[in-house]
Amino acid sequence: MNLISILIGLVALAWALIAFVPLFGWMYWFVLPIALLGLAFGVLSSRRGGRNLNLLVILVGVVRLAIGHGIF
Repeated sequence: MNLISILIGLVALAWALIAFVPLFGWMYWFVLPIALLGLAFGVLSSRRGGRNLNLLVILVGVVRLAIGHGIF
């Protein structure tokens, strides 16, 4: 389960890096559900690697959406 979580986290991270470019911030709305899915697999795992990676992507996504007025 940890390997699946890491792989999903890496995909979400790659999309998050693309979404970090100005005018592509709307892509975080697609990155967050992917990272939440990876987080679910990470919680089911006994290791922390995938869970922490997905938490980092979620945190960056939420902060980026908050700064860009996508949430509040």
